[in-house]
Amino acid sequence: MGHRLSKIYTRTGDDGTTGLGDGSRVPKDSLRLEAIGALDELNSHLGLVVALGLVPELEAPFSEIQQLLFDLGGELSLPGHQVVDSTHVDWLERELDRLNDPLPRLKEFILPGGSAAAAACHIARTVCRRGERLLVALTRESEVRPEVLAFINRLSDFLFVACRILARSGGGEVLWRGPGRGAR
Repeated sequence: MGHRLSKIYTRTGDDGTTGLGDGSRVPKDSLRLEAIGALDELNSHLGLVVALGLVPELEAPFSEIQQLLFDLGGELSLPGHQVVDSTHVDWLERELDRLNDPLPRLKEFILPGGSAAAAACHIARTVCRRGERLLVALTRESEVRPEVLAFINRLSDFLFVACRILARSGGGEVLWRGPGRGAR
């Protein structure tokens, strides 16, 4: 593969627009770029979770998810291009089932925390949900394939399970006490 970025700045975005993969230019605050930015931010948070330390059963899925998120950003920056499909949704569902089945059933809500990696993963989960909301908003003005929406929806579920696993391997899950229980 050749050099992709020979010069980091181009000055073409100084007017508040940026180029998509098809050569068109869009405002930097467009819904498409907000969605792409949220997925980029999500991928950065996943990199932090990886750097904080994963349990072995999460290493391969996290690596694959980071690759897919980068691909998905490319798909969104090139209208009409398709990368994420139903096989990726199916894979994520299998991973979810594999990782969730051994966990104890939840009886209370979980608060973010439990360990540094689990807390960072909770941040990634909420960024994923924001990305999903932006993608849904984008469907009102542009085509977003159903497989993309399904993948991102399943990804937030996967990250919730990953949070549980990371918390249980660290400081333990932090359970919500509910209203009226606890200090005031």
